[in-house]
Order: sequence, then C-alpha cells, then structure tokens
Amino acid sequence: MPTQPFVIDEYVRWSDVDYAGIIFYGAYVRFFEIAETELVREAGLPYGEVFDRFDMWLPRAHLDCDFKYPARLDDRLRVAAYFTRFGNSSIGLAFDVVVARANRLAAAGHEVLVCTDRKTLKSRPLPDELRKMLEPFACTEAVARAGLGLGSAT
Repeated sequence: MPTQPFVIDEYVRWSDVDYAGIIFYGAYVRFFEIAETELVREAGLPYGEVFDRFDMWLPRAHLDCDFKYPARLDDRLRVAAYFTRFGNSSIGLAFDVVVARANRLAAAGHEVLVCTDRKTLKSRPLPDELRKMLEPFACTEAVARAGLGLGSAT
C-alpha cells in the first residue's frame, strides 16, 4: 500500500459557495469527481476509456460525506482520493478534503462504485486488469490522513 493518498489541489470558486461565502455542501461532490477522475488517469487510463476498454459502467451505489470545517471562497483545497476496499463487483473509494490555510479536514466522503454490465446494468465482477491498475492507490484512512499532514487530530 502507498504511504500517501493521491492528492489534487483545487480552489473554492464563486459557484461553490453560499451567500455566507462558505462552500455549499453539494460542491464537494464535484471535488470528489475531479479527484477520482485524476486518480484513475494516474493509474494509467483516462476514465472515459475505462468503460469502453472493459465494457462496463461504475455507477455509484452509495455516497456519504461528513462536514468538519468550513471551507471559504478562494481557499485552496487539498483533495485526497484513495481506494479502501475491492470486492468482487464493487469498489470503496474515500475522499478527504483539507483546507490548506488551516491544515484542517473540511470534509470526508465515501463512495461505493458497482461494476455493471453496460447493456443490462446488472452487477458483474470487477475486471482483474482494472483492479490491478487501481490497487496501488489503496490505503487506510489513517495512512491517507498522515500523508496529508493531519495526523490523528482531525
């Protein structure tokens, strides 16, 4: 397992905030998607090609998020993405969003992606080749947060 999660830097933009200038909770999903897309690209295959190459989809079966600290307009965010579980036909994916100026965890999200047949949308086994590409990006929450410099005080 790697010693650090996959991390991107993004900024909180005007479209991400509410009237108080604090990030709107739904904006985190966009940051999760960007981090996930770039992680898969880093694994060796642009996300758009994954579906054609393996003739499958990866719809989300579950999404949750805990909000810990308010990110504000123009804050630089460090968004970590890492795999937490590989099942027969599903993948657990976690996200930690850190407000760089405060070095504080702003949000922690979790998704479950299910591998499905493209025509029937029925669950099918995760392709071994895809699993092998993604496994190097698996780590525990503790490892990911340590890699973000958060330690145990999140």
